[in-house]
Formats: sequence, structure tokens, C-alpha cells
Amino acid sequence: MSVAVDVANSDRDADERAARDPYGDARIEVDEKQLRTLSPSAWLEGLSSRLDDLANRLVWRQ
Repeated sequence: MSVAVDVANSDRDADERAARDPYGDARIEVDEKQLRTLSPSAWLEGLSSRLDDLANRLVWRQ
């Protein structure tokens, strides 16, 4: 991502680059537990692994 950011900011001066810095202070941070709670992909991953475990137990009769 940093290469794309560098290319996109190549025609801007230092003040404009600082205002649009994706790694700057004004960013959204979510801890991993909250992300897993809110993320649809995390829900699907959990569901998928549970279904896979169930299928393995049924197929192998364990």
C-alpha cells in the first residue's frame, strides 16, 4: 500500500501529504476482539470451521 500512497501523493506538497497521511494520528483503530465481534467475515469463518468440524465428525464417526 505504501507504494500506491507514494505515487498518489507525488504531486502534493508536504502539508497536503501530512493532511492525507493514512498512517497519521487521525485513524480508526479497532482491537482484534472487537473486529472479530463486528466483522461478517469473522462470523462466517467461525461458522465455516464449526460446519467443517461437524462434517468431519459425521463422516469419520467420531
